[in-house]
Amino acid sequence: MTTFFNRLLRLRRDAWEMVASVLIALGVVMLMQPLSLTLYSCSFLVTLVGTVMFIIVSHFPE
Repeated sequence: MTTFFNRLLRLRRDAWEMVASVLIALGVVMLMQPLSLTLYSCSFLVTLVGTVMFIIVSHFPE
């Protein structure tokens, strides 16, 4: 776990890509759940942030 946080602090691609992918997946799950209108309303923003973050992170060094 410490290695993961070290890679985040050093702006390494693999750790940040995982965070961006989790955000995208979380946004999709929030979009498909039928229980909360608040989660549904925030799902587009979460997915958008994850997608933009993934595009930016893809330019980080490995």
